Amino acid sequence: MHFIGFLIIGLIAGWLAEKIMRGRGAGLIINLIVGVVGAYIGGFLFKLLELPMHGLIGSFVTAVVGAVVLLFLVGLVKKT
Repeated sequence: MHFIGFLIIGLIAGWLAEKIMRGRGAGLIINLIVGVVGAYIGGFLFKLLELPMHGLIGSFVTAVVGAVVLLFLVGLVKKT
């Protein structure tokens, strides 16, 4: 059940990051990938900055922040 919860948080985080970055509808699979990869990026950044995030809300915030950073970086690469 933990893995399914991780995927659900990743999906919602990817969708929310897409809305924050004003992206076009990328689709379910892309949002899931962005959210899951974003969760890893967010976890790395929060550890680097020594910001503790615990529980469901902490995991969600970490995933959204990481997904927004990922979409920002992808946007920079696409512009060049």
